[in-house]
Amino acid sequence: MIDSYRDLIVWQKAMDFADEVYSLSKHFPKEEMYALTSQIRRAVVSIPSNIAEGKGRHAIAEYLHFLSIAQGSLAEVETQIFLAIRFGYITKELSIKAFEVSGEVSRMLSSLRSKLGNRP
Repeated sequence: MIDSYRDLIVWQKAMDFADEVYSLSKHFPKEEMYALTSQIRRAVVSIPSNIAEGKGRHAIAEYLHFLSIAQGSLAEVETQIFLAIRFGYITKELSIKAFEVSGEVSRMLSSLRSKLGNRP
């Protein structure tokens, strides 16, 4: 039985994704510190944060809502990584690991949402 959000593999993977994105954002130019760097960091932090908050609500409908927000934030971060590549701040090769982890988190979120949504 999972008692804490910290026991959730999806939360742990989202934390790994945050680590990866923070590392990537260190390659962004200094002039992006208050723009894309700040935005991508806020968005990636919101993924595990919303998973934790949803788990802490103890109501399935609210939990599903926060998981949906986490999924949206994940798509936001992926888009910002694509922009960073397009702007020449990072290379595609540098982003491979981040996209691998984001794919795992996305699949886990979808699976968890599906399982929770099918509960009696």
